[in-house]
Amino acid sequence: MQQTSYIEISKSAYRHNIQYLKKIIGSNVKLSAVVKGNAYGHGVENIVPLAEKAGVNHFSVFSAAEALEVFKVKSDKSKIMIMGYLSDEQIAWAIENGIEFYVFDLYRLTKAIELAKSIGKPAKIHIEVETGFNRTGIEFEELPQVTSVMHENLNLIEFVGLCTHYAGAETIANHLRVMNQIEIYNSFYEYFLLKDLVPKYRHTAASAATLTYPQTRMDMVRVGIAQYGFWPTQETLIHQIKENNAKESDLRRVISWKTHIMSIKNVEPGEFVGYGISYMANRKTKVAILPIGYSNGYSRSLSNSGRVLIHGKQAPVVGSVTMNTLSVNVTDIPNVNQGDEVVLIGKQKRECITVASFSDMSNQLNYQVLARLPGNIPRNVVS
Repeated sequence: MQQTSYIEISKSAYRHNIQYLKKIIGSNVKLSAVVKGNAYGHGVENIVPLAEKAGVNHFSVFSAAEALEVFKVKSDKSKIMIMGYLSDEQIAWAIENGIEFYVFDLYRLTKAIELAKSIGKPAKIHIEVETGFNRTGIEFEELPQVTSVMHENLNLIEFVGLCTHYAGAETIANHLRVMNQIEIYNSFYEYFLLKDLVPKYRHTAASAATLTYPQTRMDMVRVGIAQYGFWPTQETLIHQIKENNAKESDLRRVISWKTHIMSIKNVEPGEFVGYGISYMANRKTKVAILPIGYSNGYSRSLSNSGRVLIHGKQAPVVGSVTMNTLSVNVTDIPNVNQGDEVVLIGKQKRECITVASFSDMSNQLNYQVLARLPGNIPRNVVS
């Protein structure tokens, strides 16, 4: 059954982004593609195969549920790392299937060892340490007990990684805090080395740190938003411009979101459009009705401020965005008809609606806009 809108995923743009990122991190650093949040709205079933074709064989997710989605579509050679939630039963599932996972407290460490012993397979763990983000992570004073437990059970664990997460690497305002985190992380690493516990991978950098702080790339980076063609912030782009003569187009948007005109209405001067009185026509106005609303991921805050593309021209949203529809002013666009293509995010002729401009209008981050795109919108891979 045809949905009211559809998403296109550009194969060539994704491949380009991975190549660009690999050039930045170098051949000795592993790239883990972060595909949490349904691959940032792009669809796990689309991105995992594209990533594998681009030479990526490691995927990061938040939960066991997300790991299962990757597990269904990945090749046998690819690895999965769970960075967040796991119930005890899910820890057992992860161990049985060779899935890596974060350990950020002593309880999860001891539970993983207990389950690994009963299953007869080692738990593939990444020790997450607390360096100042204050979300999850093992504290420095816990290290004697943690390392002791690890030493006593070396046959039941595989020490895959030592990791942390930075608190704001996307902005210079957090520079001192990030530098302090790097120093603290190195202290953790040295402690593990003193205890003869050597992780296979040191990894601390998400997209922003990868692009801004070369010293954080270490053995592996966890790249999320950048692989989909978005600079985490303008500051990260400016840094790359200064350091590597980068261009904004060096990362290419992978996603486009489209629909078609459902109906056309002519509105007389002085009449209102939609609910309430937020928009009144000041002349004879031609309005196109689109079968998209806030239930489809088009924010209600874009009422009277959003833009779409029709025939390569911008058409402003008029009136309130409703649950299932929105109205746009097409008075100044010639030959608009029912069924015409409408671009919500993406390019049409010479005009473009970027996710950044889309999110600016709705006071949302790129991440929020993408992650809130409903999973039931069809996603098609195009060249």
